[in-house]
Amino acid sequence: MGGEIKYEIGQNAYIKLVLHALKHKTSAVNGILLGRVVKDEVVEISESVPLSHSQIGLLPALEIALIQIEDHYGSQGLNVVGYYHANERYNDFELGNVAKKIGDHIYRYFPQAVVLLLDNKKLEALPKGKDLSPVVQQLYTRDASKSWRQAGSDGGGRLTIKEPSSNIVLLDYISSEKWQEVVDFDDHLDDISKDWLNPDLFK
Repeated sequence: MGGEIKYEIGQNAYIKLVLHALKHKTSAVNGILLGRVVKDEVVEISESVPLSHSQIGLLPALEIALIQIEDHYGSQGLNVVGYYHANERYNDFELGNVAKKIGDHIYRYFPQAVVLLLDNKKLEALPKGKDLSPVVQQLYTRDASKSWRQAGSDGGGRLTIKEPSSNIVLLDYISSEKWQEVVDFDDHLDDISKDWLNPDLFK
């Protein structure tokens, strides 16, 4: 089973993580992916929770966030299944140590855990509408040696977006600057009136 797992991400989960990265273009951003195993070899990612844009490697903040996330989404039958990350530098295509460590933490509880590394070049091209392929540059899973490896020759090959029109919908959100409304855990910790669940984002 280990080498054949495929990942399918829902439209809202995908759009939210992209908007989070677009809101903080000059910072590294990260977040948690939630979902469930729907078939033996398919992990369905149905929700994403933006975590940070400034406190990326801060363990206490991460632990507080994970407790709240698991508490809220566990009641809906969703588990933490992965992690997404966008590097600060435009030309940085490496999965850094912080991302690997957070991935390791998730892997302990969910052995099919995935780490998605966003492609900053595709993110920048999105508002221009030139490239409508998913903005995930690489998909990483843990191998037998417990290292994070890019999945296959094309990491994106094992990640599909459930709704093929998601990037078209995303462009509408970008043109209306909807990304300004995304709240991550950093924002919530600064001002607890800001809701990290983003309940109104898709209204």
